[in-house]
Amino acid sequence: MKYIILIPIYNDRESLKLLIENINNQIKGLNFDLSIVVINDASSQQIIDTYPNIENIQSLEIINMKENRGHARCIASGLKYIFEKKDFDFVIPMDGDGEDRPEEIKNFVELSQKSDDKSIIGERVKRSEGLIFKVCYQFHKFLTLAFTGQSIKFGNFTCLSKSTIKKMLNEKATWNSFSASLKKVEKELVSAPSIRGKRYFGPSQMSFFNLLKHSLSIISVFRKTVLIRSALFIVFYILLIKSNASIITSLPLVFLLIMIYSISNLALRENIDEFNNSLKNIHDIEKVK
Repeated sequence: MKYIILIPIYNDRESLKLLIENINNQIKGLNFDLSIVVINDASSQQIIDTYPNIENIQSLEIINMKENRGHARCIASGLKYIFEKKDFDFVIPMDGDGEDRPEEIKNFVELSQKSDDKSIIGERVKRSEGLIFKVCYQFHKFLTLAFTGQSIKFGNFTCLSKSTIKKMLNEKATWNSFSASLKKVEKELVSAPSIRGKRYFGPSQMSFFNLLKHSLSIISVFRKTVLIRSALFIVFYILLIKSNASIITSLPLVFLLIMIYSISNLALRENIDEFNNSLKNIHDIEKVK
């Protein structure tokens, strides 16, 4: 079977080099073909490097993009490129900073070979960030579940079958949020435990603002459900506070309206025409191996 690891990268050359070396070490002696496609999201630093330790990797390509379009769109473009240009059975998207651990690739491969073409998600069972971030992340999951009815406990680190990727390429939400799109197009997903690792170099790039934007982007994919639940909440909440209405008791309604406005704006990112034309953003392709 043929597997392709898809790595979006932006200005993190040292981490990318170490990640590829660790992947090479982890797949040694395993009986499958594995290639790597790196999507360089118009980094301002030089990404191309020497990779002496890739003897177990079938091929390595670095796709340099003309314009930076963000993490989710970088992955979406990579999936489209692989689907149209490559021969493969499964694609494993993973972050290029070490937080998605190469040690878990073997488990993905083993599960995929007996999953009956179902895609596999790496369900986070442990995270390495500080307490404040963990609390915020739990709130993000609660918010998503409360307003969408969807429990999304995974990120980019997954193992996608070709049939799943075909569905995602026909879904405009993929251009906005990877995990929400996957949850939307696939009802049956195989779950594998996954530990969130530590970045190889530097602090985490997932700030509170980025986490909030990430959360709202996921929620925006299921905005019809959100609007229905929000309307019901507004009606019941007004009935609840009508005898004690004040600026303080009105704050939840204000926050809810701000959230609805935010997800409406984020939903505008879903553009199937831009998605279909995303490969026009490729500047050049470096074939390292």
